[in-house]
Amino acid sequence: MKRALPPIERWNPPDCGEIDIAIDREGVWHHEGRPIPRPALVRLFASVLTREGERYVLVTPVEKLGIRVEDAPFLAVDMAAEEGEGGPRLVFRTNLDDLVPLDAEHPLRIETRADGEPRPYIYVRRGLWARLTRAVFLDLAERAEEREVEGRAVFGVASGGAFFPLAAAETVKESR
Repeated sequence: MKRALPPIERWNPPDCGEIDIAIDREGVWHHEGRPIPRPALVRLFASVLTREGERYVLVTPVEKLGIRVEDAPFLAVDMAAEEGEGGPRLVFRTNLDDLVPLDAEHPLRIETRADGEPRPYIYVRRGLWARLTRAVFLDLAERAEEREVEGRAVFGVASGGAFFPLAAAETVKESR
């Protein structure tokens, strides 16, 4: 869903330190070690969340409070394809029901874990990313096609008029 977000860019509250709120690896929000059970409250917090450097902060008109994020503040839990003006467009739904198109403004990035496993993320807003769940990444990988990018053969997906590499073609062919 497309919800209006608070204009936190216009607010300049004092930094009040840290608050005991954390978002775990599975996208669950916790306060003082306990999950926050109210989805509406989590969505409210997420609407005022931003990133300042390496720090995640909740910003209100009167205060700014740092929180902990284990991996990414959101998870991409579903993906749909739709026809757009520039061809097909993939749209991801986060665990908080935000819809995020894969396009130049919302790029995809792939990090590689120490064990070699890819970790895909899509940019959501305000320095915040959503990690694609394994099932969503597998759906995305099924759409991959081989193209030449900057003189290299890569597998990737086209969406919103842009192409997003997932892996070098030789890497994919070696794993088959």
